[in-house]
Amino acid sequence: MAMAQRSKKQGKDILDQMLDTIDFRGLTQEDVVGKDGLIKQLTGRILQRALEAEMTEHLGYEKNSNAGDNSGNSRNGYTEKTILLENQRATIEIPRDRNGSFEPIIVPKHERRVPIFNDQIISMYAFGMSNRDIKSHIEQIYNVEVSADLISRVTDSVIDEVREWQNRPLDKSYAIVYLDALRVRGREDGKSTLKSVYIALGVNFEGQKEVLGLWIAENEGAKFWMGTLNELKNRGVEDILIACMDGLKGFPEAVRAVFPQTRVQLCIVHMVRNSTKFVSYKDLRKLCADLKKIYSAPSEKEGLIALEEFGEIWNERYPMIYQSWKRCWDDLSEFFKYQPQIRRAIYTTNAIESLNYQLRKVTKNRLTFVNNDAIFKLLYLAIRNASKKWTMPIPNWGQALNQFAIEFGNDRVPFQ
Repeated sequence: MAMAQRSKKQGKDILDQMLDTIDFRGLTQEDVVGKDGLIKQLTGRILQRALEAEMTEHLGYEKNSNAGDNSGNSRNGYTEKTILLENQRATIEIPRDRNGSFEPIIVPKHERRVPIFNDQIISMYAFGMSNRDIKSHIEQIYNVEVSADLISRVTDSVIDEVREWQNRPLDKSYAIVYLDALRVRGREDGKSTLKSVYIALGVNFEGQKEVLGLWIAENEGAKFWMGTLNELKNRGVEDILIACMDGLKGFPEAVRAVFPQTRVQLCIVHMVRNSTKFVSYKDLRKLCADLKKIYSAPSEKEGLIALEEFGEIWNERYPMIYQSWKRCWDDLSEFFKYQPQIRRAIYTTNAIESLNYQLRKVTKNRLTFVNNDAIFKLLYLAIRNASKKWTMPIPNWGQALNQFAIEFGNDRVPFQ
């Protein structure tokens, strides 16, 4: 710590010495921050000094030192390079060595933007700006021309990070995993087509949300979901207490095939939405009120009674609603085992629906993604932004954990 403080103090002293040599009296804004102003000159010179220091570190001896005699490598002139700073260009000279083994870090080879500039491009991309919008923004704000291809190359640097994230090891068990998909338009064999992006959002035993992975297919289906669940298992997941999902045919069976002990909770919101899809507008309010009596009942027994009463009232006009709820009841009623404050976290996929809403916000500016990598990198960056806000556990998580322990046993609920 003391060494770091001394280093900072030395850096400050050097900067003060540099600034002491400048007469600021009478300087205009253009003189300081203009096209050829002091800030540009100082930044260029600081980068130049940093590159010289990197070369010294690489060779192991100072410039013009006799220590370099017969060392097997030496300085070999410079290559002039124009780079993009935060808001303008600067020309610097990149030192070369005779062996061609010098790899500068602060301004990497073949790179014309210092890292902070790249970070700004990636940040704009993560918030849904198209390559064309980013190009226009940079030209307008920073007075620097960049091509759409250059922006693509910068954002493509995220792909390795995406693959590492997608294959990272996961926890052994999760309390809740929400499973859902959203649709985006991409290209396949030169044709535009709708693709399903599968998303698994886990809640660990500290009540914290975590996106477990993204997968892409042409259509959403139970068979594909089974493959993604097997991948989660291969990445270390051994147990899931409750899996929350929509009513896709075969979905609960796919979950149980991979995680036999996992209980399924079909999303009540999806059930209500599907149930009211073809209901006459004049019946809608009354029918929704009667449906609410089912899922707001104090117990599963009372919920079943409310379902039977619903059938008596509405079977003549809408028999399919009662039949679908009755058929799915075993996978709809898991939430009744818990207190009212906890039920909401279980009987709806709102957690993942909220995430999907944020993902759709960043994809709406993309009419068609050129390939799957383009889909992955944008959604990954959007997830990375969204997860920064996930700092608090799910409400009433302590109560939920105690109830899970009673319901599932201490061997499946690890207490911290």
